[in-house]
Amino acid sequence: MAEQKLKLAFYWAAGCGGCEVSVLDIDEKILDVAAAAEIVMWPVAIDTKYKEIRALPDKTIDITFFNGAIRNNENEEMAHLFRAKSKILIAFGVCAVGGGIVGLGNIYDKKELLEEAFINTPSTENDDKIIPAPKYKMPEGEVHLPILNEAARALDQVTSVDYYIPGCPPQASQVLDAVNAILEGNLPPKGSVIGSQKTLCDECERRPKEGEFKKIKSIADRLDVEPDPEKCLLEQGFICMGPATRGGCGAKCPSANVPCTGCSGPAPHVKDQGAKMISALASILQTEDEEKKTDEDIMREIQKIKDPIGTFYRYFLARSIIPQKVKDYEP
Repeated sequence: MAEQKLKLAFYWAAGCGGCEVSVLDIDEKILDVAAAAEIVMWPVAIDTKYKEIRALPDKTIDITFFNGAIRNNENEEMAHLFRAKSKILIAFGVCAVGGGIVGLGNIYDKKELLEEAFINTPSTENDDKIIPAPKYKMPEGEVHLPILNEAARALDQVTSVDYYIPGCPPQASQVLDAVNAILEGNLPPKGSVIGSQKTLCDECERRPKEGEFKKIKSIADRLDVEPDPEKCLLEQGFICMGPATRGGCGAKCPSANVPCTGCSGPAPHVKDQGAKMISALASILQTEDEEKKTDEDIMREIQKIKDPIGTFYRYFLARSIIPQKVKDYEP
């Protein structure tokens, strides 16, 4: 009797679709995956209906790679559905792991987001200021649209997750490592990140040798200054998130003279990626009189950063200590 194939699923929630495509970056190895596994859902490649997944007995799917943040009630419903139908649920890509770019919307409330998208944008003609309704009756029947949640959330903020593969998108090597671990039955303990256990700085060829890092006197902006392609970007004053970010990508951005933006998420043992990076900056900023350096001196430099939330929390605002807009308290 032929050995039964694994059943795999890929699902795409609130995200750009890059994670779906990154699976194809394993190139011809995708044929090995297809030979060893049956893919029951893959929105970018297979037309599977929700009702077909709902009809499966619980725990039928061996592994689900779930990418995208939880931004609306449809995303949340599917997160719970795939949790019920899957033996192993993997948060795949930074949006599922930390909320991703989608999570930056959390600095606004739902009303502000809808008004900006459907009323205020320069390219929108909407004189009646109509916001799409969750239900609308048409001659053919009632149409239902997903309802926007109050905030974007990571996958494990709505259901339990077994493993995490960060990245925007994950590297092909990470995808292949996960698939091989699955096929060989060699997965790490549940709750693990499938990826590097080092910081991005540990992988970066531009990092200064131990004891040679020079403190910086000012924050630099790539729009005004071209980085020296040989030196550490952070040492030149550019906000490179490497010290607070998990490695695994081979430091591809710094190698192209672009500061790391932190898409692999917090480095091991780091709770809040943005707070860690701000702390790192505070320790390396040097004032004219270092002995008299004050919090005000540090804040003066930090305030030069034009978009602090987008800089320090570009991908992980939904998982930060303060994950969304704080409403004014009225006693």
